[in-house]
Amino acid sequence: MDYFSICSIAVGLAMDAFAVSVSDGALSKSVKISYALKLSFFFGFFQLIMPVTGWLFGKAGESFIKDVDHWVAFGILSVIGFKMIADYINEIRVRGVREKHNMLSLRTMLILALATSIDALATGIILPSAAGASSLTEMFTAVFTIGLITFIISLFGIYLGKFFGYVLSVHSGLFGGVILLIIGSKILIEHLVFNF
Repeated sequence: MDYFSICSIAVGLAMDAFAVSVSDGALSKSVKISYALKLSFFFGFFQLIMPVTGWLFGKAGESFIKDVDHWVAFGILSVIGFKMIADYINEIRVRGVREKHNMLSLRTMLILALATSIDALATGIILPSAAGASSLTEMFTAVFTIGLITFIISLFGIYLGKFFGYVLSVHSGLFGGVILLIIGSKILIEHLVFNF
């Protein structure tokens, strides 16, 4: 997988964090830079750690999944993508007026960061083969990219939400889901075409 694809996956995975960030920015009574940086850091950090955890599981079973990695990648990214789209549709149905809240507690931040990074855990399983990450350097370049992009997108999302409102957070789920479906299909097609 090329670096552009890794960045695309990172953007797709960051959409959950982006949605939460936009919502928080829109619903917070005030947004301090220290608060925005802290929340974005947690989102980025967990998006970095979870793929590493998934990668370690994938590395342990690398010989087992070597011949089916493209199907695994396609399956995982498709499931994640469809889940994000389903969440988007569900959010559209139940969306309503929400009250402003104070800054999130540290505990709430950690829970949100963990919840929005579960998809990254599954994605990390396919990175050894799909990203061609045969070395630690390549692997950590990939996960650092995911973490950094999530941090930047989350920080941007908080202020975007502050200025443009909650509605933006809803549509990000659809965007992220579509990106992951496209990348999953790309991995499968490339393998089937070039290994036919």
